[in-house]
Amino acid sequence: MTAEIICVGTEILMGNIVNTNAAFIAERCAGLGISNFFQTVVGDNEDRLAAVLKTAMERADVVILSGGLGPTEDDLTKEVASRLCNRELIEDAEWRKRIEEFFALRKSVPTENNWKQALVPQGCIVLDNKNGTAPGIIIEEQNTSVILLPGPPNELLPLFDELVVPYLSAKNPNVIVSKTVKICGVGESRVETMLLDLIDNQTNPTIATYAKTGEVHVRVTASAESEKEARKLIKPVVKELKSRFGDDIYSTDDETTLEKSIAELLKANSLSVTFAESCTGGMLSARFVNTPGVSEVYKQGIVTYSNKAKRKYLGVKKGTLKKYGAVSEQTAFEMAKGAAREFEADVAVAVTGIAGPDGGSEEKPVGLVYIACNVLGKIEVKEYRFKGDRGRVRDSAVSAALTLMRRCILEHYSEVAFGDNVK
Repeated sequence: MTAEIICVGTEILMGNIVNTNAAFIAERCAGLGISNFFQTVVGDNEDRLAAVLKTAMERADVVILSGGLGPTEDDLTKEVASRLCNRELIEDAEWRKRIEEFFALRKSVPTENNWKQALVPQGCIVLDNKNGTAPGIIIEEQNTSVILLPGPPNELLPLFDELVVPYLSAKNPNVIVSKTVKICGVGESRVETMLLDLIDNQTNPTIATYAKTGEVHVRVTASAESEKEARKLIKPVVKELKSRFGDDIYSTDDETTLEKSIAELLKANSLSVTFAESCTGGMLSARFVNTPGVSEVYKQGIVTYSNKAKRKYLGVKKGTLKKYGAVSEQTAFEMAKGAAREFEADVAVAVTGIAGPDGGSEEKPVGLVYIACNVLGKIEVKEYRFKGDRGRVRDSAVSAALTLMRRCILEHYSEVAFGDNVK
C-alpha cells in the first residue's frame, strides 16, 4: 500500500514556515506499513494543485493533503479535490451548526466566507476536527482514498491520530518496524562499503544508512503482518551488523545517544571523568550533561581558552606552548594529564584546535584539532582536520572527543561487557 503526501500553502513553498506536517504524516504512515515514495509542496494555485493531485491519484493508493481548507479565497484544496473526483460540494448541516457554536462560544459573528468550511464533497467521509472550524475529509474515489486535512499542526496531529490512523489501519493490515544500529568512529562511505552486499541483495528487511555528525546510523526496516513477525525478520540482520562492526556499534536503542552510552560505560566501571576544553569552549561538557544521571561520573570540567589558563589550571609547560603552540599534540597531552591530576578524575579528555574562521596558517590550518584522552594515566592523542564553518568544526570536535573517549575506555576495560543496550 502506497501513500503520497501533498502539503498546500505558498507560505511553506516560500520557506516562511517549516513543513513539519509532512514529517509527521510520513512517520505515521511508515508505522502503519504504508510506503511513501513522493512528497510535494505546492502553492495556493488552482491549476498547479490540480496537476499535482491528479498525478498523485494515478500512482498512490492514498493521497494525503494538508492545508488549504480555510475560509479565504486562496484556500482551494477542497474545491480542487471535489472537481477532480467529480463530486458536488454540499453543505453539511452538522458542521454548519458546529461553526455557529464555535463563534457563539467566542461571542463573535462569523463572516460569510466562514460558511465555506461547512461545504463538503458529496458522499465523502467527514472527520470531526475538535480543534478548528474546518473538518477533515476522506473521498473514496475508485481505488484511491483522498484525505484532506487542515494545515495547522494543532488540528492535524490529533485528527490524524484519532481518526485517520484507524481508517488506514483497516485498509492495510501490515506493519513496518525499524531498528537503528548506531555506529561511531567509522565514516559513512566506509560503512556503506562494508554493507554493499547486504544492500544490493535487500528485499525485506531493507537497510539504509544515515550520516550524523561523527557517527552513522543504519536503519533496518521490515514489513510483516505483525510487529512480532517484523522483529523476527530484523533480528538476523542486526546480528550480522554486530559481527561486522563489533565495538564500533554503541547502541541499537533509538533513545540512547553516544554520550548516554559513554555515561553508562563509566558507571559500569566506576570511573569518573573530566573535560579540559579550548576551542570547544564547554560544548563537550554541555553535550555530556544532557544525559540524566551523569552527576555520578562527572563532577567538573574546565575551559582553558588562553595559554595563561592552560598553564595556571592544567600545568601545561610554558616551554611546550612556546615550542609547539597551543594547538599541538604536546599541548593536548599535557592538558589531559593536568586535568586528570587537578580534578582527580580517572578519565580526562582534552580538546585544543583552530575553529576559525581566522587563526589558521599553512602549517596549522583552520579545522586542525588535537584531542587527548587520559584513562588512568594512559594517554592517547589524535590529530583531526575538520571541514566547515566554526560551528561545524566545533560540533565535529565534540563528537570525535566522545568517540575517542569511548574507544580508549573500551581498550582499557576490554574484558567488560559494554553492550547491555546493544541487543
